[in-house]
Amino acid sequence: MIDVLYFAWVRERIGLPRETVETGAETVSGLIAELVARDERYALAFSDLASLRVALDQELAGFDAPLKGVREVAFFPPMTGG
Repeated sequence: MIDVLYFAWVRERIGLPRETVETGAETVSGLIAELVARDERYALAFSDLASLRVALDQELAGFDAPLKGVREVAFFPPMTGG
């Protein structure tokens, strides 16, 4: 089981701030594929991965990062400075 957190417009599109997911995915990309297969809302939220960032246990990671041992995955748009 992995806690999946959604922030900003990702949360708005999916309609949830967080959920616990049972997954067989080995990477972040695999998890995204499982989520997209669930519902059109997920497909919309993950339609442009170039505009998304991911953190595994609060550390920035890539979409090819392994999920083994990960407890939390967070998806959010790129942050802007200021």
